[in-house]
Amino acid sequence: MLLHVIARGKLGRSPEADLVARYEKRLTWPVRFTELPEIGGRTPEPQTPCRIVLLDERGRDLDSQEFADILARWRDDGIREARFVLGAADGHSPAERGAADLLLAFGKATWPHLLARAMLAEQLYRATTIIAGHPYHRA
Repeated sequence: MLLHVIARGKLGRSPEADLVARYEKRLTWPVRFTELPEIGGRTPEPQTPCRIVLLDERGRDLDSQEFADILARWRDDGIREARFVLGAADGHSPAERGAADLLLAFGKATWPHLLARAMLAEQLYRATTIIAGHPYHRA
């Protein structure tokens, strides 16, 4: 299953970009990072079937095992792509939230956009290691 992170805004050269690159290299599942401008831009056509996950402050606060369980279930159900979408500064529209398969939050705190992207990359790596039975995650 392709893990596709779609984010508004450019990561550029930053410590957060280094973290994202570090986890991207470690992931054994197929992964793609797509950056869009703050306004506009087109996302690539999804592989079908596809699941859409929006990072949203109203979303579910899952622990790492729960997140891994969802990814494993989608993979086992034949889902070909899981899209993780980080919105612009004003977040996602009600229509986007309504169309999503999962709204995901990283707790109740507000996180800078670049840091949220790095946190997502780490959680994707952690989830795939949990699924693989790798000792990275210590429950």
